[in-house]
Amino acid sequence: MSEDKTLKIMEVTLRDGSYAIDFKFTASDTALICEELEGLGFDLIEIGHGVGLGASRAGRGKAVESDETYLRVAAETLKKASWGMFCIPGIATLEDIDMAAEYGMNFIRIGTNVTEMEQSEPFITRAKRHGMFVSANFMKSYAMEPDKFAEKAVLTQKYGSDILCIVDSAGGMLTEDMEKYFLAVQEKCDIKLGFHGHNNLELAVANSLRAVELGANIIDTSLQGIGRGGGNTPTEIFVVALERKGIRMGINPLKVMDVGDKYIKPLLTRYGYDAIDIISGYAQFHSSYMGIISEYSSKYRIDPRRLIMAVCEEDKVNAPRDMVDRIAKEISKVSDEVFTARFRMDKYHGEEQINGHDKRSI
Repeated sequence: MSEDKTLKIMEVTLRDGSYAIDFKFTASDTALICEELEGLGFDLIEIGHGVGLGASRAGRGKAVESDETYLRVAAETLKKASWGMFCIPGIATLEDIDMAAEYGMNFIRIGTNVTEMEQSEPFITRAKRHGMFVSANFMKSYAMEPDKFAEKAVLTQKYGSDILCIVDSAGGMLTEDMEKYFLAVQEKCDIKLGFHGHNNLELAVANSLRAVELGANIIDTSLQGIGRGGGNTPTEIFVVALERKGIRMGINPLKVMDVGDKYIKPLLTRYGYDAIDIISGYAQFHSSYMGIISEYSSKYRIDPRRLIMAVCEEDKVNAPRDMVDRIAKEISKVSDEVFTARFRMDKYHGEEQINGHDKRSI
């Protein structure tokens, strides 16, 4: 069994995990969990608001602490591990990057929808000016075909990104789907690759392991899989799975389990499988739009799962209100039987009419 010197785990409990507790990780929580993760041997630790720099100010959920507090705590606590925050252009500003640099932040993850990745250029430039390691996170990677995705990979490498993270934001990528993105990028450029998998269809570990086989340099995980929507690749399971593959990370799996059990498991309030999470993975729906789905499924008295499926057939990236309203109104006129048949037959037979209904209007 050999120790892998190139593969790193990005431990995202303190960032992505904050979604699951309404962004309530305190300064004390951050210090304690940072210390534990560093002690376990994790090299990369992500902190802060789940939506990233500037999110509280932008009204994307009020974190219990300010960005400055999270930055200060990490800077004071971590001695060996690299640490950083997430950054979404339009929510964060260039000045937020300047402020983070003052605290000595080591890396930044600049997240854009894959279809809007050009917005990242000035943020990458600013972060590189401060000497930060930059990860370009192409959110909703599945919304673009692999060959087009690879063209955007070439572009982000030209911008100066050190690594490109393929992101299964909805947790619906099959392993063979994810593989196509890796291979397409590797055919066009030599940028390093990472993978961030959500676990809506319980495929996050399998996809992460396949990403390692394909040469990924960074894999995102969180303790107990805590995170947005269906959660993330569970750190405890991924570390053990790597051991089973003969890959050692220099991290004691038993101690990882102990930390997850002690600090994160008590925070979990959901057990079993959530129907919305499952259908979100199937349809590749981003959970940030769940409020709009709930609003219009209630208005038209329809199953929100039906609305999710129909919306994602039209747009996997955004869910504007006017579009959701129109689709909800349309499917409210269709029976469950016709709707279910439409999705079954549409996927496997491609028929244009079902029981006399034009499939495009259902």
